[in-house]
Amino acid sequence: MTAVYESLLLKLANVLELATQEQGSMTPQAKQALVRSTKEYKDSMREAHDFATNLPGGELSVQEQDEVIQMLEKLKERKKQLIEFAEKVGAISSSSQQDVKMEVDSTASTPA
Repeated sequence: MTAVYESLLLKLANVLELATQEQGSMTPQAKQALVRSTKEYKDSMREAHDFATNLPGGELSVQEQDEVIQMLEKLKERKKQLIEFAEKVGAISSSSQQDVKMEVDSTASTPA
């Protein structure tokens, strides 16, 4: 997909170069080359336009896209908070499990 966009400038430069040659000395071969390069550029522009219009979310306005981006940033932040919370709970859980093991051991070694 990016190759299409990268090739546009080169194809346009080629069209401009062929079009700015002196018109009086333009041979039939040069005219054909101009027509061919113009068609290639036009086809590439159509393909680039199709890619751009078929992107998911491409129908959204700029404001709607900004709202989606803000929502995703909030979601990302909440996920980070959940990960931090899970790590803290995991650390607390593992330290309390060690305390429980120690209590069981001390209870088991007490004579009845």
